[in-house]
Amino acid sequence: MKFYRKLSSYLNIWTLGSLFIVILILLPNISILFNFFTEETSNWQHIKEFILPNLLKNTTIIIIFTGILTILIGTSLAWLISAFDFPLKRFFKWGLILPLAIPPYIAAYTYNGMLNYTGVIQTTLRNNYNVTVSQSYFDIMTLPGAIFIFTLFLYPYVYMITRTFLSNQSASLIENARLLGRNSFEIFFKVVLPISRGAIVGGVSLVLLEVLNDYGVVQYFGIPTFSTAIFQTWFGMGDLNAAIKLSATLMFIVFSILIIEKFLRGRKRYSYSSPKVRPLTPIQLRGWRGWIAFGYSLLIFGLGFLIPLIQLLDWVLLTYEKIADPVFTSLIFNSLLVAIVGASMITVFAIIIANFARIHQSVLSRASAQITILGYSIPGAVIAVGIITVFIATDNILFGFYEFIGMDPMLYLSTSLFMLISAYVIRFLAVGFNAIEAGFDKIGNKYTEASRTLGMGMTKTFFKVDVRLIKGAILSGFILSFIEILKELPLTLILRPFNFDTLSTKAFQYASDEQIHEASLASIIIIIISAIAIFIFYHALEKEPK
Repeated sequence: MKFYRKLSSYLNIWTLGSLFIVILILLPNISILFNFFTEETSNWQHIKEFILPNLLKNTTIIIIFTGILTILIGTSLAWLISAFDFPLKRFFKWGLILPLAIPPYIAAYTYNGMLNYTGVIQTTLRNNYNVTVSQSYFDIMTLPGAIFIFTLFLYPYVYMITRTFLSNQSASLIENARLLGRNSFEIFFKVVLPISRGAIVGGVSLVLLEVLNDYGVVQYFGIPTFSTAIFQTWFGMGDLNAAIKLSATLMFIVFSILIIEKFLRGRKRYSYSSPKVRPLTPIQLRGWRGWIAFGYSLLIFGLGFLIPLIQLLDWVLLTYEKIADPVFTSLIFNSLLVAIVGASMITVFAIIIANFARIHQSVLSRASAQITILGYSIPGAVIAVGIITVFIATDNILFGFYEFIGMDPMLYLSTSLFMLISAYVIRFLAVGFNAIEAGFDKIGNKYTEASRTLGMGMTKTFFKVDVRLIKGAILSGFILSFIEILKELPLTLILRPFNFDTLSTKAFQYASDEQIHEASLASIIIIIISAIAIFIFYHALEKEPK
């Protein structure tokens, strides 16, 4: 009797909802891993022998150098903003996040447009100074060029996480080092880097996962990677089986990165030795030191946001009348539709799982939380392969039902917008979940327990008490998910229904057809919407009680 009473209290709407979401996330990934062990095709044997080594080499070079450079830039900027005051610091504090508003594939074709033979730089040198420079000096469509793009437009992940950690760090650690005669450089390398290692590793792991997910940059630059190989194998060769095996191989690489991250995070831990923690007080940098800090911040902000934005605006003025038409308006509508619907579903699902994990402190709830994060760890092309196999299998199962209700037996689900939005939910659920889980962690359980003690039910307590307390976290989760979906390219390219385009796919199509100027309008709208969302997110975060 006790067992059934305990089971009935455990099986509530939050438990059942969480189990449904977990199954939704796991199915595509299980499908990929299961199909990895099927019979090898001749295409896969050729890929494994002749192409796979080059894919591994390119991928390794990109993630190693991008990781190192984003750590250097992101951590140094986080230290500057947290520990010092200098001209325009308040602007740079949030302005240095803005490169996240520019998707790397848009940055790639923008920089190529500026640096190529007909671009503004070489044209100015030829026309104004009569200087002709070898094109090799300005060729950005190379492996180092891809690393440059990834570094400039992904470093904010390291910057944001590390700055948040440092701004909440005890001032006594830094002040003690100063009293011992250490200068700023010694403090940075001997104190700041060691204590920030967990935050830095967390930030750079997000960077590497974004690099592995990328398709636009490497395809435009002509660099063979797993994403481009999956597309070519699937759509070029028509071999879904080989594409699945490539996807599974990429999944193993991702899991290896996550294991390494866990290892690096787990070896050492730093915590406060006293409950009295005083946040770090910035030091005013005067004279040339302040201007160096300002110049460094301006350089990164300019390269990562301002210069591409100005160039895109210039191209928009040239092509606006040609591109802006009713068809283009539908692109904005499509983009906002999938972003709003996808972000709303992610927010609801994230609330269900986060509340389930909070209410039931069990192995199942902890496992649900970990599985939720799994989707973000897997590149979009891999999720696309997995989800389309699941949806096609589901359609095949439902053929009899379609005939029974008088419909033609067709692939309805696997050619619908529902499949694309489902893929967004799986891919970005972790983004919304992390924000909402942080909100629950901040408020704790005391208000919920008080409400339950006064006789209010679990679900009623959630809507009357919990939602009002975590509305900032809910807004943050929605905005972050919205931005990610708006910028997403690989999933949208693969899974969009026939004749359904978004701003991201249209911008990429124009750029791929060497119509770089025409791609600017769609790109600038993505950037403006993302920048506004980032601004709202930042200020919502700043206003939250600490």
